[in-house]
Amino acid sequence: MNGIQLLSAALLDDLVARARASPRLRTNHNFHRDAADNPHRFLNVMIEGTYVRPHRHVTPPKAESFVVLRGAIAVFLFDEQGTVVARYDLAATGEHPCGIDVAPGIYHSIVVTSAVAIVYEVKPGPYQAESDKAFAPFAPPEGSPDCASYLAHLAAVPPSPCEPA
Repeated sequence: MNGIQLLSAALLDDLVARARASPRLRTNHNFHRDAADNPHRFLNVMIEGTYVRPHRHVTPPKAESFVVLRGAIAVFLFDEQGTVVARYDLAATGEHPCGIDVAPGIYHSIVVTSAVAIVYEVKPGPYQAESDKAFAPFAPPEGSPDCASYLAHLAAVPPSPCEPA
């Protein structure tokens, strides 16, 4: 049937293989048709060690939701100076919450805490590459030799207590 996309084990396994082969150790699978669509819905498939530079969505302000379908991640929230104000561990297994919704304008990042993580993401469209993300000036740019030590610094931050919705 047109307009239907199923999430099969074969699709997820194929995406994991693509992410492993990617220099960035991640890949997306979009459910939306194009950059103009609203909302954007996609799978973000990430391999442990990928670096997601802290960023926020401010132009225009956009919230972003993450639901873990496979594996585990830690979501970090930062203040303007780069201090971690919260770390939320999310997992598909039920031992932790499985999702989070981040309000517009909050610096955030993801660290994969399992071998592989598959995350369903939703955020408003349209996507415009030049304004979608405001990267945090306090974090190293992607590809920098400092990324590994920054990831290690984040991994050492203890989890925040989870509060009820």
